Amino acid sequence: MPTFNQLIRHGREEKRRTNRTRASDQCPQKQGICLRVLTRTPKKPNSALRKIAKVRLSNQQHIFAHIPGEGHNSQEHPIVLVRGGRVKDSPGVKSHRIRGVKDLLGIPDRRRGRSKYGAERPSSK
Repeated sequence: MPTFNQLIRHGREEKRRTNRTRASDQCPQKQGICLRVLTRTPKKPNSALRKIAKVRLSNQQHIFAHIPGEGHNSQEHPIVLVRGGRVKDSPGVKSHRIRGVKDLLGIPDRRRGRSKYGAERPSSK
């Protein structure tokens, strides 16, 4: 506990807040190159295999990005677009890859929420 004299001399230091989006450079999307595609299991109450990829962004930072939707064509070294949005049950995964843009294909035959997964509009026949 500091004395009054020490507080007058030095003051109190303000707590530094950590920046959650430091890899994105305040941009809505970033382009990157996929380095590795892997699966991870989520935190305690949930059970699944989450598909994630290690991506090197255009600013040379490395992040883990989630691949949303069922199935993907992703391999090593395709060019992808990454947006924000964390995956709550996967520690360290703070971004998503955008489906249907660059080298990551959209989901074919998807009827609902098509814009989020880069799906084409189904034919009316």
